[in-house]
Amino acid sequence: MLTANRSDIGRVRQVNEDFSWVSQFNNGVTLAIVADGMGGHKAGDVASQKAVDAFRSTVEHGAAKPDLSLQEGKMLIRQAISSANEAVYDLASRNEQYSNMGTTIVAALVKSDNAIIGYVGDSRAYKIAEGDITQLTVDHTLVNELVKSGQLSAEEAAHHPRRNVLTRAVGTDSHVDIDIQTVDLLQGDVLLLCSDGLTNMVTDQQMLETVMNEHLELDAKAEHLISLALHAGGDDNITIVLLQDAAGANREERVG
Repeated sequence: MLTANRSDIGRVRQVNEDFSWVSQFNNGVTLAIVADGMGGHKAGDVASQKAVDAFRSTVEHGAAKPDLSLQEGKMLIRQAISSANEAVYDLASRNEQYSNMGTTIVAALVKSDNAIIGYVGDSRAYKIAEGDITQLTVDHTLVNELVKSGQLSAEEAAHHPRRNVLTRAVGTDSHVDIDIQTVDLLQGDVLLLCSDGLTNMVTDQQMLETVMNEHLELDAKAEHLISLALHAGGDDNITIVLLQDAAGANREERVG
């Protein structure tokens, strides 16, 4: 599995509240997570890093199991995101300066020809395959609820002043509902995990064209996506993880 893991503070924010992690195991499993923290001065970056660390400590041992099944993988992702929720909520409950902090999470567990995606919030996962881009996640946002109920069009939602208001986040309550799904992968397919600092600035078509560019290595594709978001304004932190099926050595990347 080829991986790229990149993050940028953007042009406006004083702190990078995003955090990401990618790791590969000897059994062929690749794990990736992007978290986009929130909660005011210093709390957002604490929330995202705390969530990723808790996710990692829960998932690492189980993911290395030689014969990890699809069902076990789904349970593992759910447990890891639940652990992240507990860790962030506990820290926020005990420290007034972290009150109400939280984070989004989008995570992937990839093994052979499928990926398990777990998510809470509006950080997204996409699949790029055969010249098409497909959004795998559903934003847990107020405006998305209004779109689903017919009160807003997709075009209106994209520019709505409250488009970043979440209906679900990790760490803001003692329990959080976690969405889990699986997706089939063929050789050459690419998974893109990202914070909304990318998706609020860059179109699906721009993402597709960048990832499909045969002249760029995977790292360069991630860098180009960040440059597109910065050129469009860079209003938020931008974090991108790209995963593509290929032979590769074990490695680990933390960004945040």
